[in-house]
Amino acid sequence: MHVDQKLTALIITYNEASNIRYAIACLNFADEIIIVDSYSTDETVQIALTMPKVSVYQHHFEDFTKQRNLALSYATNDWIIFLDADERLTPLSVQEICRTINNPAAKDAYYMYRLFYFCGEKIRFSGTQNDKNFRLFRRSKAMYDGKKKVHETLVVNGSIGILKHKIHHYSFADYASYRNKMIHYGMLKGQERHLKNEVYFAFIHFAKVLFRFFKAYIIDLGILDGKRGFQLCYLQSLSVHETFLSLKREERKHRLALKIH
Repeated sequence: MHVDQKLTALIITYNEASNIRYAIACLNFADEIIIVDSYSTDETVQIALTMPKVSVYQHHFEDFTKQRNLALSYATNDWIIFLDADERLTPLSVQEICRTINNPAAKDAYYMYRLFYFCGEKIRFSGTQNDKNFRLFRRSKAMYDGKKKVHETLVVNGSIGILKHKIHHYSFADYASYRNKMIHYGMLKGQERHLKNEVYFAFIHFAKVLFRFFKAYIIDLGILDGKRGFQLCYLQSLSVHETFLSLKREERKHRLALKIH
């Protein structure tokens, strides 16, 4: 599809050999595709470099925000479409993106809703029904909040809209991989909380874990998603549990460092 306004597509990767070809393919309407890879040990980079318009930069992973801001620094165009490797644009969403960036009245950043798949099954509830993220935006008007290590937050200095068509989010194809991801996210979130000088309390820890499961499974209707809904809600609460364990570890390390000095 012809795009008058120039568009840069960005992806950050680590061991995404099973996804990267499909992610790049749905972005082939962009003028350039830039990948920032955290030194994958699989074939991610080799596959990406066989495809047109693709440039790959490698950088050791520190946190998600730094990787995303680094990717932004490599873009040569103002309009950005930023996808995760497990996300796919549909033909309708591609058409909508092209219409949007060529509209003189376009806003500066757009949320896109995501349709979530887990272990190959579509998830309709479990807290995913309102899942949206900034995916299309002007680089000159936005930057990821450097204080966030995980669940990156795009700070937009301008107008905001929402696109109609959803991204398909093909999350992990197996339970174990998704569990590892949620534990990793929780660890980073705990470090982030420590940097904000939050203090660990056991009561808050366990109350938040229980509430997260109750909210996802009951309030957000995860019970209607069957077995996969239960697994997703459990993993969400597990990530909260790991967040507080991580916060507790960071506090212990900090106290030990003070004793040493």
